[in-house]
Amino acid sequence: MRSTLVTIGCRTGQHAHHDVYAAQCPCRAMLDLLANKWSALAIGALEQGPQRFGSVQRLLQGVSPKVLTQTLRRLEDAGIVDRTVYPAVPLHVEYSLTDLGRSAAVPLSLLRSWVEEHLDDTAAATDIAAAAADPQGTAPVAAG
Repeated sequence: MRSTLVTIGCRTGQHAHHDVYAAQCPCRAMLDLLANKWSALAIGALEQGPQRFGSVQRLLQGVSPKVLTQTLRRLEDAGIVDRTVYPAVPLHVEYSLTDLGRSAAVPLSLLRSWVEEHLDDTAAATDIAAAAADPQGTAPVAAG
């Protein structure tokens, strides 16, 4: 059951108010973007300051170049990340958080910290750890 929630009026006038629980609210797309594992981690990596693609990829162990490129493009399109191209040989590109990105980084940092602090308290901690150790899903599943 939903408790009384405060909704925020839409400044652009595209709709009456923002409500992430409403099926057609554009807030859902932003929530989807920010709640994505790679987005949350890329934003965290960029909290340290401007980074080149390779530096971000090294921090985000396990992300493919294709997925990282897609993630950074989506974050750039949303105004969360800036991409700066320096005309040098070879081409030098850096990614950094915008003001909007820095504001999104605050709750995402708290979420990442909460996960690290409380993972062992969750009932599924063993299953989550096993899935992380076997990302291809090739290990036998325990009967239960």
